[in-house]
Parts: sequence; structure tokens; C-alpha cells
Amino acid sequence: MSVKQATFRFYEELNDFLPFDKKKVAFTHSFEGAPSIKDVIEAIGVPHVEVDMILVNSKSFDFNYILKNNDHVSVYPVFETIDISGASHMRPKPLRKTKFILDVHLGKLAKYLRMFGFDSLYQNDYDDNRIIQISLAEHRIILTRDIGLLKVKIVSHGYWIRNQKPKEQLFEVLKYFDLYKGIDPFNRCIKCNGKLKSVRKENIIKQIEPLTRKFFIDFYKCLNCGGIFWEGSHYDKMIKFIDDVKKDMSELA
Repeated sequence: MSVKQATFRFYEELNDFLPFDKKKVAFTHSFEGAPSIKDVIEAIGVPHVEVDMILVNSKSFDFNYILKNNDHVSVYPVFETIDISGASHMRPKPLRKTKFILDVHLGKLAKYLRMFGFDSLYQNDYDDNRIIQISLAEHRIILTRDIGLLKVKIVSHGYWIRNQKPKEQLFEVLKYFDLYKGIDPFNRCIKCNGKLKSVRKENIIKQIEPLTRKFFIDFYKCLNCGGIFWEGSHYDKMIKFIDDVKKDMSELA
């Protein structure tokens, strides 16, 4: 079987998946047979869920395009800021609401996202199959540090977290998905992701300690796990953290 060649160029954050010598430059890729362009892109190292547009010889194609000898391929990421009206987008359709499901390595990030008001499912016993099932059934974006998870064919919406530190991961997600205006703190349970609802003290009096009853007036209950929350010293720390993040985000804008 003869070896064929095609020229590839990946743009913006898609270069995060490439070795140094292939970042932000056109390079030659050798292949055999008649592979789909999706298979070749993933063989190079880029998960399909991070791709939004493919141009082959300056024409737009979807993932089913069969790569040919001497093709010139340009691959663009989701949300790339160029005019791509009329082009073939890889995403079946945008998600109506930004909802996430996170892998086992991102527990702290899940808590941060919930603190900021974003619907973020996480359990430390979710395996990859379960994450994918929930993502598809509930139209959730998969957040993961595992590139392999995003290469599973049926995954439609996902994002590979570049940073390793939780606070930097939070910045990354807020910026990438343009979530700054959607921040709505303290409407979700940090422990389980359930919605919080204001409750009268007398209705939960038996569930709180005597000193808490004495010094606090406003209480909230998780509609999922039943947890009780109030504005104690932890609340002040979270308010400062949220304000600091907002300030840092505004400076980066």
C-alpha cells in the first residue's frame, strides 16, 4: 500500500495537543489507505470535540471527509474568532444551557463551579462510560484532564482542562466558555450540586446547633441532599474569593 501525504495546520488552542515542532506551523502528515479526516486528526493527537471547523483545500467539510493525497487541511477550534458563517460546523448543535460533568480528577474545580452557580455534576466513582452516558442524556459538557475520554466517538461536547491547579482551572473554564456574566453565587450546594432554597429558621430549628440558632437568621436548604447552610465565617471567605476572581477576570478582559 502506497504512503500518501497531506499538509495540516492547526489553529489557536488546538496547538496545546501538538508536539513543539508542529505547533502553529503547517506540517506534513503521512497516511495509508482512505481514512476519515476525523480519524487522522485524532491520530495526530487532537480530540474531535475541540474541533469546530475543517477546511480542506479552502473548502469546508465535516468529519466524514476521506483524506486524499496532497490535501491541504486547516483545523479550527470551537469559538475561534473568525467569520465562519456558511461553513460546516462539527458540533451538531450548541448546548442551550452551560451544564458540566467533571471527571474524577476535578473535584475541587467542581466545587468552585458550584460556588459560582454553575450546574456541575461530579462524583469520585464516575467511570468514563458513566460520564459519557450522563453527558449525552443531559446535554452536559465533559470537563476532563484525560484527552482519551474526549476521543471517544460518541462524545459530542467536551473540553480538555489545560491547567493543573484548581483556581487556574476555574479561570480557564470561566474564560473559555465566556461565563463571567453568568456568575450567580450561592444558588447551588457545593457538596452535591443541588439547588438551594431559602427556608425559615423555625422549619429547620432541630437541624442546627444552639449557637447557630442564636447568632444567625438567614438559612438555606439543599433540595437534593437536605444540607443546611447559613452565612457564617465560611461565607465571608467565599465572598472574598468570588470577588477576587471577578476582579482578576475583569483585569484579563
